[in-house]
Amino acid sequence: MPPKRKIVRAATSPVRPEGSPARRQRTLDHEADTERKSQDQAEEEEQSGVIQRDFYPPEMSNERCKRYLNGDLPLPIDVLRKALAETKTQREQIQIGDAVVHWFKRDLRQTNNRALERASVKAKSQGVPLDYQAHITSAARVDFELRTLEVLKEDLKEKGIPLYVTTIEQRKDVLGHILTKCAEWGAKHLFCNMEYEVDELRREARLVKRGLEKGIAVEVLHDDVVVPPGILRTGAGKHYSVYSPWFRAWTKYVHDHPHVLEPSEPPTRNPDSAVERFREIFSMPLPSAPPNKTLPDAQRDHLSHLWPAGEHEAMLRLERFVEQKLGKYKETRNFPAENSTAMLSVHFSAGTLAARTAVRMALTANKSSSSKDPPNLFGGWVSELAWRDFYKHVLCHWPYVCMSKPFKYEYSDIRWDYHQEKFTRWCEGKTGFPIVDAAMRQLNSMAWMHNRCRMIVASFLAKDLLIDWRLGEKYFMERLIDGDFASNNGGWGFSASTGVDPQPYFRIFNPFLQSEKFDERGEYIRKWVPKLAGVEGKAVHDPYGRGKGKEAEEAGYPRPMVEHKFGRERALERYKEGLGRGTANVGGGVHN
Repeated sequence: MPPKRKIVRAATSPVRPEGSPARRQRTLDHEADTERKSQDQAEEEEQSGVIQRDFYPPEMSNERCKRYLNGDLPLPIDVLRKALAETKTQREQIQIGDAVVHWFKRDLRQTNNRALERASVKAKSQGVPLDYQAHITSAARVDFELRTLEVLKEDLKEKGIPLYVTTIEQRKDVLGHILTKCAEWGAKHLFCNMEYEVDELRREARLVKRGLEKGIAVEVLHDDVVVPPGILRTGAGKHYSVYSPWFRAWTKYVHDHPHVLEPSEPPTRNPDSAVERFREIFSMPLPSAPPNKTLPDAQRDHLSHLWPAGEHEAMLRLERFVEQKLGKYKETRNFPAENSTAMLSVHFSAGTLAARTAVRMALTANKSSSSKDPPNLFGGWVSELAWRDFYKHVLCHWPYVCMSKPFKYEYSDIRWDYHQEKFTRWCEGKTGFPIVDAAMRQLNSMAWMHNRCRMIVASFLAKDLLIDWRLGEKYFMERLIDGDFASNNGGWGFSASTGVDPQPYFRIFNPFLQSEKFDERGEYIRKWVPKLAGVEGKAVHDPYGRGKGKEAEEAGYPRPMVEHKFGRERALERYKEGLGRGTANVGGGVHN
């Protein structure tokens, strides 16, 4: 457990009270109360472990967030762009060495890999061998990536291309190790694809400069997105913060620039001499998962069956989805019992499948469709794929979301609860709300959860229980096999009303109504909460509220841990309080 540190929020310009004496006093009282709550909240945040102090500093102030948005602080992606631009001429003058290196990160595939293609072309131009490095991130996800690396290593071996995989204990040592290995192999060119989190963007900027100091040209390319961040702007020249207008701009750009969907060629075969030269790397076994990320054998076998690894499996799953499910996706995607989604998110997250490959295939299928109202044309599934781009766009241009700060940073003063027992019941699927419990049990069993259910359980944690949404965000990343920071953070921000979604904070999901609407027959609930399998009819959505409490109790299913109406009203008050809006009537609100 890292040592406790007290978070001190930077002071901002005081608000000048206006209006009646009573109103001025309420404003002053709120300011004083907010200051006290901020300190109390900071202490609770520290104790809850919501922020990993081993990696992150104390929470930044709202004022610093504004400085990013006003352009007073450089965006990390602009720092990387500047480093690439300033070193371009010098890097182009570096002659090719004895090898060319590609650094695998979240792009564990040969097919349609931008940086890998560039590395292969560079190597082939002078007949030198292509070499590879890879790193992994974090239990079910680590296992999936290790299994993927086994497939990738064999595929590359058939082309005489060695795959070097290692584990670096300290993050600060990664760049030094990469450059050392490049020097050892005689490589003068290193290619990699861009990651959009703050630390990774800053790391790549340092790598470009440090590489040049050692005579190594480092090239960083866009690959994980269809349209790179920064290209799409509003009429006023600003970055989009709302999905709908951004998506319209995205579709127009893809239509006007079809080259963004063009595939990259896989690498060509290395010269035969490379096999002998890198014999040691060819014979090296892959490292094991770190002790804290090692799965029990039974769980590993279970997940291996559910989630076969590698780009070949990704393409098979994509082809089956396009052929069998794509046409009905728009109508069925919200129903967790329908098994209608592509379940490709793990492959997008690990990079075993390029998003542009999926978009291109979906659009090709649409063009060949005879339907007069095709559900796939820049809508339906393609729209869902575009959300990945959008959240990475947000990550780049509002970088403080990487630093445990909400997109709507003015929501920082909402008083969250840190009740461990309640949080544990949510994690274990023992809340007494059947749809919430079914979803959490699916997550804990499959390392995956249906998207509609992700919204339901997130809203329940943040709104019904008023538990800090960042604890839920962290729990998801610790459990999901498809964990992707940008999408996960964006989804939690949406559900907690602290993110990019323009809907006001009083959108609060009613778990019982959501359950009836999207799991009408209770199939999903009965599958994942077998203790309710014998509860007939619609009572399965709320057994204690619909006359089946005795059956539920005898089966050992818990009563609801909170009354939804009470939780909703409390959430509305807490949000208004945090935003300094007193206790004024909000005029109803959305209650789905």
